[in-house]
This record gives sequence, structure tokens and C-alpha cells, in this order.
Amino acid sequence: MKTQIDHLVVMASSLEAGVQWCEETLGITPAPGGEHEKYGTHNRLFKIASPKFPMAYFEIIAINPQAVIPKRSQVPRWFDMDDVSLQKAVAQGPRLIHFVASTDDVKAARHVLRTQGIERGQVVHASRKSGKGTLNWQITVREDGARLFDGTLPTLIQWGKPDATDPLRLHPRNSLPRSGVTLQSLAVSHPSSDKLQAAYESIGLDGIRIDTGPANLVATLQTPKGLVQLQSLAV
Repeated sequence: MKTQIDHLVVMASSLEAGVQWCEETLGITPAPGGEHEKYGTHNRLFKIASPKFPMAYFEIIAINPQAVIPKRSQVPRWFDMDDVSLQKAVAQGPRLIHFVASTDDVKAARHVLRTQGIERGQVVHASRKSGKGTLNWQITVREDGARLFDGTLPTLIQWGKPDATDPLRLHPRNSLPRSGVTLQSLAVSHPSSDKLQAAYESIGLDGIRIDTGPANLVATLQTPKGLVQLQSLAV
């Protein structure tokens, strides 16, 4: 099983606030993204790939105030985005809240985590329109929308439709221009670091330092403004 960092997730109170934060903090303007109709969210994106993290990109995501979801279709939003305490935190400014890891077999990865007592969630199909066509992916989403381990256990994703023969061709990173921002490192700390380490190893995810301590996710980025560290600080 091959698993690697797919993208970092920064939540903002609005996409406008996210764009302003990105320009002020990282020194770039994020590229257009798209809408996620099922969850009522939308995003902006940019590439942060580096030799150590060749598939990495950056997602700024926010609840879409214009989205209309029929009551019968409403489900909790992914990444804990309906959580009131999380919404209050990002109302003070956009915040790194999570990361997503891509795998070549999302169903197998989910099963391995379940054997350790971790329910990462059902594998659901999602899609959004992009300038290059419709992007499709399979992603683990819990019924309650929870991130788990304070956001330090990644959501799992597999790009392409279930029958896709070349899923990497459909990866959003491939249509994003170089941004001038690259991911240098990702580190986590958590009171349950041993369990987190075992989970990472079981799905073949490496290259991330794990320490025992207060829950935190720390991404170090090389940017036009120099080295910048983003932290989740247990939100």
C-alpha cells in the first residue's frame, strides 16, 4: 500500500477571507477551485509540491453561503466544518485544520485502520467541476464528519472513479501552475502519539514526524515571504 500527503486543509470563514489571508501570510494568490455540492463547501487551491512531497497541494476551504442543499440530502460537512468551536476559531482567522493522504487502495487502507479500532468513515464518491473537466475521487467521510485525533489522522483519498485506469492523470495538482510555495515538512504531536504512529505505519504513510504532546499539526512552507509555519493548535 502506497500512501503520501495529498493536500493540506486550511479552513476560512469565507473564501474571500481565505484569499486575503493567503496573500498576506504566504505572499501568493490562490488559484480558483470549485464547489462541493454535496457538502455545501467551496475552495481555492495552489500547488506546494516538493521533492519530498511530490503530489502535495494546498486547499483553502469554506462553507459556501450560496449553496442550496435539499433537506433530504443534508449530511454533516466533512472536516468537522459544522463544529461550532471550529467555526469560532476560524472566525478569528483562517487556520490549518487537517490534511488528506492519497492512497492507491482507499478501501484497503480504511480496513487496516478498522482493525486498529479506528473508524475512518465510509468510502464515498465525490466530484467537482474544474477548468480541465470533472474531477472524481473516493474519500473517507464519517457520518458525523469528524476528522479524528484533533485533525492529525489524515482523511484518506483515492483519485479517479473506482474503475479509473490512470487516476493520477485526474489529480488536481496536475492542472495547477507552480505557486512559489513548497511544503518542506509536516509534523504532528498528540497525546495518543503511539496509536497515531501505528496508524500511519499501517497505511504506509511516512515522512511525518510524530511527537507526544498537546494536539498540533505543524506545516513548514517555503514561500515568497520566507519560511512560514502554520499550526492547527488543537482546534
